[in-house]
Amino acid sequence: MNSALIQLLVLAAIAVFLVLRLRNVLGTRDGYEPPAERTGPTTGGPARDFEVIEGGPDPDIADHVDPDSRAGQAFAAMKRIESDFSVSEFQSGARQAYEMILMAFEGDDLDTLKGFLSPDVYESFAAVVEERQAKGLKVEANFIGMRELKLMDAMFDPANNEAEITMKFVAEITSCVKDGSGEIIEGDPKVIKRQKDVWTFARIMGSDDPNWQLVATGE
Repeated sequence: MNSALIQLLVLAAIAVFLVLRLRNVLGTRDGYEPPAERTGPTTGGPARDFEVIEGGPDPDIADHVDPDSRAGQAFAAMKRIESDFSVSEFQSGARQAYEMILMAFEGDDLDTLKGFLSPDVYESFAAVVEERQAKGLKVEANFIGMRELKLMDAMFDPANNEAEITMKFVAEITSCVKDGSGEIIEGDPKVIKRQKDVWTFARIMGSDDPNWQLVATGE
């Protein structure tokens, strides 16, 4: 037997040995076999179902202020009195009230203002309106849109369940003042300007009256 044949037989024997070893390690698979169940922890698989812990932060509060802040605690107290109170809905209502009050003031509409303002604030607004009317002046204004709406603070007095919420408004308006003859003496109806106000609204939580009143104004 020549050396070439001997080498061939040796290589063949090694190949058979390796095949048998691989089958012992990997096993064999006939057709489709489902993957084995995993009993230990895995990574990269589907997310686990997490248990919901009751009593966590109220997202309606946490989306706007720190729940542990004074404002956050005040909102929590308001919700304990009225479970259906919503910070988000209040902000939406405050935005509408701001536009309505601002335009009523510019338009000398005291009847509308009376329903939204506390007596003290109404008196100060009415004094300005009456002074304009006495001088024969008229304001023409248009509300363009709200540029910024921000919740600044909130307080709650447990002694009488009075709630106060302070909001910052930055609106865009056009306005001008005309005299009795219709001549513009101030402003420009074509120029958009920013109107900035910080207003505080108040209400007795749990009362039959659902309306908030403007109780303080600032800039």
